[in-house]
Amino acid sequence: MSVFGHLIFLSFTDNQRINILAHILHDKKRHNEQFYSKQIIMDREIPKDVLKKERNRRILKYGGIGGGCIALILILFSLMRSSVKEKDLVFSEVSKGTIEVSVSASGKVVPAFEEIINSPINTRILEVYKKGGDSVNVGTPIMKLDLQSAKTEYDKLLDEEQMKRYQLEQLEVNNSTYLSDLEMKVKVAEMKLNRMKVELRNERYLDSLGSGTMDRVHQAELNFETGKLELEQLHQQLANERKVKAADLKVKQLEYEIFLKGLAETKRTLDEAQIRSPRKAILTYINNQIGAQVNEGSRIAVISDLSHFKVEGEIADTYGDRVAAGGKAVVKIGSEKLEGQVSSVTPLSKNGVISFTVQLEDDSNRRLRSGLKTDVYVMNAVKEDVLRIANSSYYVGRGDYQLFVLDGSDELVKRKVRLGDSNFEYVEVVSGLQPGDRVVISDMSQYKNKNKLKLRK
Repeated sequence: MSVFGHLIFLSFTDNQRINILAHILHDKKRHNEQFYSKQIIMDREIPKDVLKKERNRRILKYGGIGGGCIALILILFSLMRSSVKEKDLVFSEVSKGTIEVSVSASGKVVPAFEEIINSPINTRILEVYKKGGDSVNVGTPIMKLDLQSAKTEYDKLLDEEQMKRYQLEQLEVNNSTYLSDLEMKVKVAEMKLNRMKVELRNERYLDSLGSGTMDRVHQAELNFETGKLELEQLHQQLANERKVKAADLKVKQLEYEIFLKGLAETKRTLDEAQIRSPRKAILTYINNQIGAQVNEGSRIAVISDLSHFKVEGEIADTYGDRVAAGGKAVVKIGSEKLEGQVSSVTPLSKNGVISFTVQLEDDSNRRLRSGLKTDVYVMNAVKEDVLRIANSSYYVGRGDYQLFVLDGSDELVKRKVRLGDSNFEYVEVVSGLQPGDRVVISDMSQYKNKNKLKLRK
């Protein structure tokens, strides 16, 4: 039997193979019987009508066998032709409608609120009161840090604050004493000037009576003018000293106020070093290594609000102009769609992507989990009255596609189709399809080399 014959034989079921073998054995047995019969009568002349009947019988026999082989080959080729079950495919019917054009991005669900607690000082961890996953309220102690050195430094600053306050009071007293002395000198100078004025008036009177002299009058006038200048000088000195002393006092007061602010900051740092929860939330991270050294500013705990979430998205910077704050967005989690709004967009591209944040309308949906990966679709335009088909994994962007279209009722024919914009539900059909066409939108990559497929029910 040839290789092709073996292939045909193997294509039959077990019962069919048994029947064929039985038939072959029966023919062989009959052939042997005829051979022995011919041996017996071979010396006798065979009539022509017998030979004619024998020839016709052979023609019919071999003709039937040939026809059966041809029919069998046709059946085999029919079985070898590529086919696919209808129930294994997903179809979409071409329709006309509106598409809210969107760009797709990747997203990750994160808590709507998350606060990192950093160590306010260089210290070490003494005790840990909570563990990751615990619920905490406002003021709940989380851990205890070593505050001895910080407390000593704070007490030292308190002593320094008292000393500065005494110095400021001392400066105020010294300034007041110095200015009082100057004021007293001014008063004495004023009294002297008044006396000189009286003496000048007396000398002029005596000179008018003839009892005085002009020299004494000139001397009195000179003394009076000199006293006036000395008094003016003292007045100017007093005014200047008041300004200088006031400025010195303001400088010292400002230095004291700055020191008080530093002292208050140190007190606040000392208070924060007693690590407590700033709000009601879930403790999602804590450094629980007792005795570990922690540097100032290092992360020691994270608290998150796990009852409300948002989505942090990333999109290629080539689509950056299509994402803007306030734009509508849809977040897909499995088959569920959550609507939201783009709340913020980073102004700079990093590693070829732009980051943005989506604030969800239903930010407490049961499907939301921190760290969950999602698909995000940002709407940026609306196209009306366009041909469209359902969106699925076959669509990777604008361009030409080879899609299988139902032709008749039992055949799929590959057709070149041009697709345009899309959203999470529909893809725009630019050319290649007509309304009512049924298109296969499931994965057909295993039939990429086929142009036609038989559809089995």
